Amino acid sequence: MIHFDKCCVFCCAESPDYKQRVQSIKDLVRQLPVCNHDTMQTLFKHLRKVIEHGEENRMTTQSVAIVYGPTLLRPEQETWNIAVHMVYQNQIVELILLEYENIFGR
Repeated sequence: MIHFDKCCVFCCAESPDYKQRVQSIKDLVRQLPVCNHDTMQTLFKHLRKVIEHGEENRMTTQSVAIVYGPTLLRPEQETWNIAVHMVYQNQIVELILLEYENIFGR
């Protein structure tokens, strides 16, 4: 759904400072075309509702990130190390879910 340069994804995921990771992702999300931004915002809003019902559906924030990370965030060019990409994708999706209000708030 969202193609990010792999450097951007790695920088966001690897920053040791939590606030800096959130700000980096927020900056990237704001650079998206309006239609992509709005679709992403709507989808993550829905995924947060799924997580709210975690007692019934057993979907935690981490579970949703694992399922949707590789689908939602794809590197522009696939490399030989897909497993590394998946770890970063999952971390970023989890962070977006946890920081939804901060990232999508106006």
